Formats: sequence, C-alpha cells, structure tokens
Amino acid sequence: MGPWSRVRVAKCQMLVTSFFVLLLGLLLAAVAALARFGAHFAVLQRVSPEGSPYQALHRWAFLTGISLAGLLGLGAVLSAAAAVREARRLMAAGFLCFALAFCALAQVAFWRLRNPTQVEDTALDTYDLAYDRAVRSPPGAWRQELQAIQDTDCLQGIRSFLRMHGQVISILASVGLASMVYAMLLSSFLWFAICSGRSLDRRGTYALSPRARGQQPREPSFFRRFEGGLAPALHQLDDLGPSGRSGSPWLLQDH
Repeated sequence: MGPWSRVRVAKCQMLVTSFFVLLLGLLLAAVAALARFGAHFAVLQRVSPEGSPYQALHRWAFLTGISLAGLLGLGAVLSAAAAVREARRLMAAGFLCFALAFCALAQVAFWRLRNPTQVEDTALDTYDLAYDRAVRSPPGAWRQELQAIQDTDCLQGIRSFLRMHGQVISILASVGLASMVYAMLLSSFLWFAICSGRSLDRRGTYALSPRARGQQPREPSFFRRFEGGLAPALHQLDDLGPSGRSGSPWLLQDH
C-alpha cells in the first residue's frame, strides 16, 4: 500500500471515528441529563439538605458529563472538517479537544476504580437521613418526601438502579479512553501528512493535493525535457534563415 493509499484510509477512519465519538458524546449527555432530571435522582435531591455530600456529588456529575459531551462533540466536528478540508489548524484543534477529553475520562475512570460505591453510599445516606427525620418529626413534609421516595422505588430498587448507572459510566469511560487514544493517533498522523506537503515530490513521498496550497501542478518530466530541448533548436533556425546562413531572409534582402 502506497503513501497516498495509507492517507486515504486514515482519512476514512478519521471520519468514522469522529462519527463514533459524536455518538459517544451524545450518550454522555443523555447520562448526565438522566443524573440531573431522572426520577430516582430528583427525589433524593429534594430530601437532601443544602450543602450535603449528595448535592455536591450530584452537581459535579452533571457538570462533568456535560463538559465531556461538549469536548467530544467539538473534537469530532473539528476532526471531520479537518479531514475533509485538509486543514492542519482544525486538525490541531481537534487533537487538543481529544487530549482534554482523555484527561477528564482518565480522572473519571480513576475515581470509579478508587470509589466504586461512593454514589450508592451517598444516596443511601440521604435516604437514611430522610427516614430519621420523618420518624422523629410530626406528620408533615418529611413524611411526604419519604413517601415520594417509596412511591418512586423501594430502597433495594434505588440501590440496583444506582449500581447499574455506575456500571454504565464505567463502560462509557473505558470506551471513551480507547476512542480518544485512537483519535489522537489518527489526528497526529493526518496533521503530519498535511504539513509534509501537498504534491507528490520526485521521490514519490506523499503530500496532499497542490490546489489546497495554491500551487499549480508541475508538468511531467517528459514535456519539460521536450520543451527544454526544442526551444534552442527553434532559436537557431530563426537565426539561420532559408539560405542556411546566419541572419533572417528579410535582413539579407535589405543588404
């Protein structure tokens, strides 16, 4: 496979990878929206006191998910546009987005490995606090909130839902890390290919099309040699004239 074929394959792979990364960003945005507005999380958000660990974790999870979704979507769009237009600046911007997303996903994966049950424990602590307040206080708002939690799901159901939600986040983080590594490798290769030149040089190394750099394509070497050898011969014939002597026939008639 020649250099041109390798670069064409890399460009096609970049387009496919950008589409996959865009879908991954949409999934992360959906998971973040579910964590923010889902029924299981919203009912716990209402009973948790202001400044509690659950509220801080809930806010952090939503902001992280939305930021990651934005970085993935922006990197996918920039890389796809750079592959189509052969623009090195867009490719560099896409690489930067992928690198930032990789760092954020690495932190999320490390947090999941170190504290796999933090979300579940914080949610259960919030439920226990709401239960204690409902039991100790007279009938009123706290018992209504506790009843709302029971109507949404039982305690075992909340625990199972939170565990499944954490597993989905772990899977998305793992897939995202692998995708970011592959996308960064592709964007680096294409960036170097764009910077290396935009026409085929004499050694046959790859470069992109000359039109993208505003240059005219060079003529084949046969025509260049033909024109180089034909021009002096025509000049000599003009000097000799039809009599075979130096000078033009019109100049001889004047003498």
